[in-house]
Amino acid sequence: MLTVIRPFRSLKYPTATLGLTATLALLATLLCLAPSASSQISASSQIAVIADTVYTMEAEPLVNGVVLIRDGKIERVGPAADVAIPDGYERHEGSVVTPGLIDARSVVGLAGYFNQDHDQDQLERSHALQPDLRAIDAYNAREELVGFLRQNGITTVHTGHAPGAIVSGQTMIVKTAGRTVDEALLDSTTALAITLGPGVRNQFDTPGTRSRGIAMLRQELIRAADYAEKRRSGDPDRRPDRDLRLDALADMLDGRLFALITAHTAQDIMTALRMQREFGFPMLLDGASEAYLLLDEIREAGVTVILHPTMIRLRGETENAAFDTAKKLSDAGIPFVFQSGYESYVPKTRVALFEASISVGYGLDRMAALHALTTVPAALFGLDDRLGSLRPGKDADLVIFNGDPFEYTTRPTHVFIDGILHHQAE
Repeated sequence: MLTVIRPFRSLKYPTATLGLTATLALLATLLCLAPSASSQISASSQIAVIADTVYTMEAEPLVNGVVLIRDGKIERVGPAADVAIPDGYERHEGSVVTPGLIDARSVVGLAGYFNQDHDQDQLERSHALQPDLRAIDAYNAREELVGFLRQNGITTVHTGHAPGAIVSGQTMIVKTAGRTVDEALLDSTTALAITLGPGVRNQFDTPGTRSRGIAMLRQELIRAADYAEKRRSGDPDRRPDRDLRLDALADMLDGRLFALITAHTAQDIMTALRMQREFGFPMLLDGASEAYLLLDEIREAGVTVILHPTMIRLRGETENAAFDTAKKLSDAGIPFVFQSGYESYVPKTRVALFEASISVGYGLDRMAALHALTTVPAALFGLDDRLGSLRPGKDADLVIFNGDPFEYTTRPTHVFIDGILHHQAE
């Protein structure tokens, strides 16, 4: 565990109540002010970022640190005493600098803040099994919610189809900048979004029970396994006709896609782990409200938990969610990351940084929380050669804060993506 050189200020308020209230108020205010996703303030190719504390996430935090950016990449990082700022570099200063934050699970860009039919593409309700649906075909890079996340320090987001169907579709990874999906895109097909439990029953007539839903999914996976075997055949006569649904499931079984399984109750988490053992697909456990009841089982399975938003509403299958689950996962040595998740009500998204802040208020180590927003998701999604830390050669995605990132009153003052200043607080 890294040692914090410049300690964070302690939280001043009762985080559980104030966090939710403040988040909703902040959302309402900023959504009215948020610039479009394509906006940028500065496109200077040579930038110097100077801060009291720089969290590189590669080593100990730097006191009085400097980050040099050139042509969209990090050029040099070090103490101000060791890094001379060349003439002509545009300077930006602040209190704390971190890498750009990564939201590990969202539907933003498919779900929009108007909450009307025209901007709600996150869940197709015509069938409970639709692995062929691609997030890339529905993502709106100019959606105001993308800009809202960006100005709160989120520079990369894993987004796509929402929980609610047995298989609701594919997910993708994008940066929160760019005029089009092609400009924002990092990975076009990352996972298949799968839901276990009563969340499916609330959306579809079939399946009506947990057992029926799992039977439907297993049958489709068995078909996909046969399809995958024939697809690999060197004999043209054995190769099957193209089937988009089976293509996606076969890619998951072949390890090209994650199974992003949303399961909240202990019984549904156990079912997810059992299916992973049966079919051998790479799995991400999403939600996991009762994960603290199964720490040994989850650790033994070796899966990463995309933890439910800390301030999730406590009802139905999430009624036993807890504020301190992140700390328990960390103490148990289980890798986890934070998410904004899916909200069925306006304004349709949370902010992963706020969710992490509440976990810190309930005992999670601050550096563990910051890693769960940066290095851990970057490595999880195979993007750690570009994202997650401040190291020469990596993408110049970074955030300047006016204080402790986990403090309620702190806000990002500058957000850089690929070396371009996309947000600057007035």
